[in-house]
Amino acid sequence: MRLTGTGHASMRIDTGAGSILCDPWVNPAYFASWFPFPDNSQLDWETLGQVDYLYVSHLHRDHFDAEHLKRFISKKATVLLPEYPTSELEDELRALGFNSFLRTKSNEVVELDGGLRVMIQALTSPTDGPIGDSSLWVEYDGVRLLNQNDARPSDLEIFAELGHVHAHMLQFSGAIWYPMVYELPTAAKTAFGKQKRDRQMDRTIRYIDDLKASWVFPIAGPPCFLDDELWQFNDIHGDEGNIFPDQQVFQDHYTELGYDNSVILLPGTVSEVGVDTCETTQPVPDVREFFARKEEHLREYQARSRPVIEAAKASWRHPEIDVLAEMKRRIEPLLDESIYLAKGVGGPVRFDLVGYDGESVESILVDFPGKQIRPYGDEKVRYRFRTERALIEHLLHIDEVDWVNSLFLSCRFSAARIGQYNEFVYSFFKCLSQERLQYAEGWYDEHERAVDAEDITLGDWVVQRRCPHLKADLTRFGIVEDNQLTCQLHGWRFDLASGRCLTSVGHKIRAHRADEPAPASAGSAPASAEAESAG
Repeated sequence: MRLTGTGHASMRIDTGAGSILCDPWVNPAYFASWFPFPDNSQLDWETLGQVDYLYVSHLHRDHFDAEHLKRFISKKATVLLPEYPTSELEDELRALGFNSFLRTKSNEVVELDGGLRVMIQALTSPTDGPIGDSSLWVEYDGVRLLNQNDARPSDLEIFAELGHVHAHMLQFSGAIWYPMVYELPTAAKTAFGKQKRDRQMDRTIRYIDDLKASWVFPIAGPPCFLDDELWQFNDIHGDEGNIFPDQQVFQDHYTELGYDNSVILLPGTVSEVGVDTCETTQPVPDVREFFARKEEHLREYQARSRPVIEAAKASWRHPEIDVLAEMKRRIEPLLDESIYLAKGVGGPVRFDLVGYDGESVESILVDFPGKQIRPYGDEKVRYRFRTERALIEHLLHIDEVDWVNSLFLSCRFSAARIGQYNEFVYSFFKCLSQERLQYAEGWYDEHERAVDAEDITLGDWVVQRRCPHLKADLTRFGIVEDNQLTCQLHGWRFDLASGRCLTSVGHKIRAHRADEPAPASAGSAPASAEAESAG
């Protein structure tokens, strides 16, 4: 099985029974904030795009690059489609000219021509991508690969049961705006960033240890930031709180832990993976030296990309749009329909829109309890976001239904909040369409009614086996220290004596000391889902 790195989470898989191109991303994403690093625009995409199968893991724009897919990827390719609850991914691909689809069933192996076997696991909670994220398992001639990319499954057991995996691709770096955009003292921001960076690494190592693949390929990040306004987010400043470490940083950390089976997949890297071997050819003479000169490469990349960034910025302004009126027209009907999301937010959210002059501000309130959009008065708010008016105008102009995986991932805003992180704020702004909202409401309804009856013992405590957040298996991801439980899948923490979630509102965990009898209410349903990890 030949693997060719094509940048970020993208790769081409070649076998004797056909080729698969995964997640090709070249053009900047999220308001021209994210660029793939290293630069992959100079690859021979005319050739790379001539494939038998296309796999797009989910609709995040650093995985789904519509412009690139339309221009370079063969429309004869059969799309390996994850089993998602909405048709959005298929609809978008059809609009680009793809018309051959293999609709897979989650966790079911599909036998393709020539002995090629694939399986896609689809994750479908509202917090997984925009209503979905997925992993691709591939087998040919006894060699098995798992492309986990961004996905965070509760465990990898189903893949391990299919046989030993020889190549494991997975995310290790940040893909979020936290904590960089929060209006916090520098020391606090660094401390929170370091916690997140460490947690990312720990989660990646946990997945690697679970699967025990022969070879590990760190992929799906980090992006780079080429706009001068965002340059500080690149991990080149010696900031231990930067959440975007690169592949070499991860490999060094991995090596320090005693592992020696990682391969860095640059654009143009070719790895021939066999049952017992992995022969790799790199496109640069010395990978470590390449990353040592990262800032130099970024500056050259920035110079090449400046016209693209400036052209993007020039397209955002739409002064003809009355933002308040359009938000009322589009969002109020969704607020009116929302039950779980509105209740979960539990208070008003404020948007401060900075005008074209960089000084004037219009403040708009999204009043979740009152189910209305209106000018801000003098109310206390749960969350406050500050961004350029032009960005909101652009979202309204293109009728964007997912403000999280557009505005928020752009990092072109600042944020402040009162209290803990709140999952429903972001879930709502991912679901600005009736189809998405109805799915999310139904998912939370089902999730709230579910009762986790199985208990496990962790240290001196008996706790429910599944994390109240997104059902991670705590036998794999749970760690107990000082009477607190941390679920390493998303970093959620719980006070075991009270069951209270320390990370967010809601999600009480069932727990009692192992040397004490279980309380009479231990079998009751967990508290309603009302919070989210910081990514």
